Amino acid sequence: MWGGRFNARPDEIMQAINVSIEVDKRLWQQDLAGSRAHAAMLAKQGIISFEDAKLIAGGLDTIETEIRDGVFPFRHEFEDIHMNVEARLRELIGTTAGRLHTARSRNDQVATDFRLWVRGAVDATIAELYDLQGALLERAEEHADTLMPGFTHLQPAQPVTFGHHLMAYVEMFGRDRTRFADARARMNENPLGSAALAGSPFPIDRFATSEALGFDRPMGNSLDGVSARDFALEAMSHAAICAGHLSRLAEEIVIWTTPQFGFVKLSDAFSTGSSIMPQKRNPDAAELVRAKTGRITGSLIALMTVMKGLPLAYSKDMQEDKPPVFECFDALDLALRAMAGMVRDLVAQPEKMRAAAGAGFSTATDLADWLVRTLNIPFRDAHHITGAAVKLAEGKGVDLAQLELSDLQNLEARITGDVYKVLTPEASAASRQSYGGTAPDQVRLQIQRWKELRS
Repeated sequence: MWGGRFNARPDEIMQAINVSIEVDKRLWQQDLAGSRAHAAMLAKQGIISFEDAKLIAGGLDTIETEIRDGVFPFRHEFEDIHMNVEARLRELIGTTAGRLHTARSRNDQVATDFRLWVRGAVDATIAELYDLQGALLERAEEHADTLMPGFTHLQPAQPVTFGHHLMAYVEMFGRDRTRFADARARMNENPLGSAALAGSPFPIDRFATSEALGFDRPMGNSLDGVSARDFALEAMSHAAICAGHLSRLAEEIVIWTTPQFGFVKLSDAFSTGSSIMPQKRNPDAAELVRAKTGRITGSLIALMTVMKGLPLAYSKDMQEDKPPVFECFDALDLALRAMAGMVRDLVAQPEKMRAAAGAGFSTATDLADWLVRTLNIPFRDAHHITGAAVKLAEGKGVDLAQLELSDLQNLEARITGDVYKVLTPEASAASRQSYGGTAPDQVRLQIQRWKELRS
């Protein structure tokens, strides 16, 4: 490839550190697409003949067939996917293959291939998030009335519905989708034609190759075109945020499936056993989704570290950009599909949830609110009275709803028997009618809104 300048072959260790074909052969589809668009443009611009372009296109078709059939000879001596394709093209069509590299460099070639790959990964992620949201919506609609405890600090706080809890994740994953969509719009510019770093002296048409490859426009600066990797960093940043959301839901599934909670059950399809303890049913799928966050966040940090401090334009350091990106999106793809599967698989246990929803004095806030609404007591005073009621109930070993009316009246003489209407978990949840609240009617409203947003 560069034999005109060099007299000797690279040292064996130089060859080993320099070769990237085992990693970047994943870019073969993008590399062929970019080459087809480039060859067609060269012919249209009169830079190469249409006969040569046709011969090149035919050779590229043969290479595609060979790769799909698993017979393409990937060879380390040709270093990367670009030179492997070019070398094979020369074997197939002769010296005409050398015309394909006119007016481009491996620098803008790899930048284009990589941008196309990340764009495709983002598109796949958006589709998987859509599917996961669909699974959550199905479960939320099924359990819009199913009571469960809402937690703060993992302590019972106020009753909510299971549907409301699941809809929180629909919102999170919805924001993830929009973040990826925003990133896609920013990355959808074409580096091809930037050449090595300064552009090309040939009369190329970068708008034509942009259109052929589905880009919105060519990149406006050739230095930026070959050296920018922020499109990958941005996509990975969103992947890390998304992985955090997946990890939170995975953690809750792990907790909910314990005998101590027993809120949901997973079938054999998403559980594993123990080699020594016959009774065990482990939520390993959820635990592994939780663990993928480390891989995804680590991949982001790895590429950020590679790119830090690189002078313009291209440096060989950037050969290390692809492994973390591939690992990031491989892990995210698997985690998203596993989570959608678990959400569809899990079976809620409403009796367990209902029993827990009323525990831990979870309707205390409802008592305070009743004092404010009915007796016009300032909230801070109502909070103090309610705290005293909780302390009394705790001392008696009963729940708030089991206190005698006389006990409550000793704390505030104006309390009437109507107070017991708000001290059940059902009444508590139903009262939260503010927009976005946990009242079943509000949960169904949000489910319908998301169904319309997805249609």
